[in-house]
Amino acid sequence: MGGMQEWITSTAQARTVVRAADERRHPRAGVLDLASNDYLGLSADPRLQGSAVRAIERYGVGAGASRVVTGTTASHVELETELARLTGQPACLAFSSGYTANIGVLTALGDPDTLLVSDAHVHASLIDGARLSRSPVTVCPHGDLDALERLLRERTQPRALVVVESIYSVLGDACDLRGAAELCARHDALLVVDEAHGIGVAGGGRGAVHAAGLAGAEHVVVTATLSKALGAQGGAVLGSPALREHLVNTARTFIFDTGLAPAAAAAAATACRIIAAEPDRVAELHRVAAAIAEAAGVPHAPGAVQSVPATSADDAVAATDRLRDEGIAVGCFRPPSVPDGISRLRLVARAGVDVERAAHAARLASRWARAEVPA
Repeated sequence: MGGMQEWITSTAQARTVVRAADERRHPRAGVLDLASNDYLGLSADPRLQGSAVRAIERYGVGAGASRVVTGTTASHVELETELARLTGQPACLAFSSGYTANIGVLTALGDPDTLLVSDAHVHASLIDGARLSRSPVTVCPHGDLDALERLLRERTQPRALVVVESIYSVLGDACDLRGAAELCARHDALLVVDEAHGIGVAGGGRGAVHAAGLAGAEHVVVTATLSKALGAQGGAVLGSPALREHLVNTARTFIFDTGLAPAAAAAAATACRIIAAEPDRVAELHRVAAAIAEAAGVPHAPGAVQSVPATSADDAVAATDRLRDEGIAVGCFRPPSVPDGISRLRLVARAGVDVERAAHAARLASRWARAEVPA
């Protein structure tokens, strides 16, 4: 009988590609970065850096304790105020990451009497939160409102949670939020929307929930990450003041976790103000996204992520390596991390990227993902 170490080794060898997470994972200077999630180019903005430095000088590098002990600072309060203002939500609670925010809200709201209906394409953090929620979980076919309506109508549990993303991270497609919210209202269910790829991108930067006219709706809860368009790190849940109070007292990933670093909170608060004051950043992001999609010959996705299908996992990895040799960084999604088994190159549009360079990179990506020899 093989031991644990033997199992780990054999599993690693069975993977299509095994690569070390070395320094090559971070784009070098001069590399065209179409891989990171810094959608608006704010992570290196001097205003965010200045806010972070001032917070470090005042509070130190870390929060030092759970938020419910001594880990809440003025930076956390400022962040929650600014993020709620940007998204049009009545209240906000910041977590140490988007991952812990998703796990925290689902485990705090789920129980054996609550059916949890999860879209088939939701992020791993939502899947993990559903598994830990103690709720009976049903996976709904991706974007299928008819199936969602049937699951809600036929449920035997007194309560229900529906879990979706506003913009999905693999295909880059958008959820029909108005349709999902209407079904949830009709069947007395709560809609949880992960806006990781929506805030700072959709609705002029205020998010897809706000654009759909659902900001502040009592039956809609929003989760977010601060590490993408906001250029910082951390996560948040937005909704009613009653929901916030419930999470403060029941979300284990909030209560038993050291608070978000004050520097990250301060930087994200500054990012919220910049997004509200500089809508041209969001418009520029979408211009780059449209150019990438057109050059790659793929449907224009509504968010920053533009996906280019590959003929195989090996071709996707080979294309990623060839692009890196050309000074272009792109993401590579392949099984088991894709919901439909199709390997893809993931080209991320970013404000501040030269449109022509991005289009050239997209043409190469589309060609090499299909293992075509360049002309």
